[in-house]
Amino acid sequence: MADPNAVKSTIKNYILEEFLPGEDPDELTDSVEMMTLGILDSVSVMQLVTFLEEQFDVTFEANEVGAEHMNTLEEITKLVCSKL
Repeated sequence: MADPNAVKSTIKNYILEEFLPGEDPDELTDSVEMMTLGILDSVSVMQLVTFLEEQFDVTFEANEVGAEHMNTLEEITKLVCSKL
């Protein structure tokens, strides 16, 4: 089983590099609602999904890439870990 902290760290680092360059990493907490706040939009979510599928060798269903599962770091991590 994958280490949730390692999964979360990988996801957080990707989001910081791709979508929040130069931002304070401490500001991206587990509960920041990235889709609600506009940090992630439909295009960036698809970029993130592609990264996650390649990085963790998982596949997402269409119903899993909405705000219900992809809004916070905690939700994304939980989804990825459920697929590993």
